[in-house]
Amino acid sequence: MKRWIGFILHLAMIVVLTSFGSYTVMNKKDIEIPESLKVTTNLEFFAPQGSVALLDEDEVAPPPFLGKAFNGFKEALAFKESRGKYHSVNTLGYLGKYQFGSSTLNLMGVYDMDEFLVTPELQEKAFEANIARNKWILRRDIKRFNGKTIGGVKVTESGILAAAHLAGAGNVKKYLRSYGQNDVTDAYGSSISHYMKKFAGYDISNIKQQKNAKV
Repeated sequence: MKRWIGFILHLAMIVVLTSFGSYTVMNKKDIEIPESLKVTTNLEFFAPQGSVALLDEDEVAPPPFLGKAFNGFKEALAFKESRGKYHSVNTLGYLGKYQFGSSTLNLMGVYDMDEFLVTPELQEKAFEANIARNKWILRRDIKRFNGKTIGGVKVTESGILAAAHLAGAGNVKKYLRSYGQNDVTDAYGSSISHYMKKFAGYDISNIKQQKNAKV
């Protein structure tokens, strides 16, 4: 009887030792994780094409602040117009980084719209020419209203010229001379008063007024 008990205990010990021996201790790097369970830290997020246009401007990262001189002015305005993209064409057919209409470009001597879209230097020259031209058209209104407050917004030269870029110099004249009563809004909801406020206080004195400014 004792012999059988000893045999059974011996057999049980062999089974236990054999079971433990079948396990191997592994480091983390030895463990293979199925591809479906792996997590990567290099995730890329894709938005549907054109989704930026559906976002409020405050939801999109603003451009870097480039100061209050002319360069800061033009880059801030370009970001509002096209997110600063030279090849941009909006749903109304306005072109380039600063979203010019073809009729305005014609006034400054630009007639080839395809060339305009692929030539950043030409777009920059057109912007400067348009500022010089609007400065001349609005010279009396700039002198008269600069520093005054209309609708709670302080009027500045840069605000006036940004608004002229949006709505045309003629509409800005009407806005100023009506003390804010004639406030034009474009197809995307931007108004003269909004541009007047958003782009106030830049120093653009380096661009001189010019009656028939050309590129």
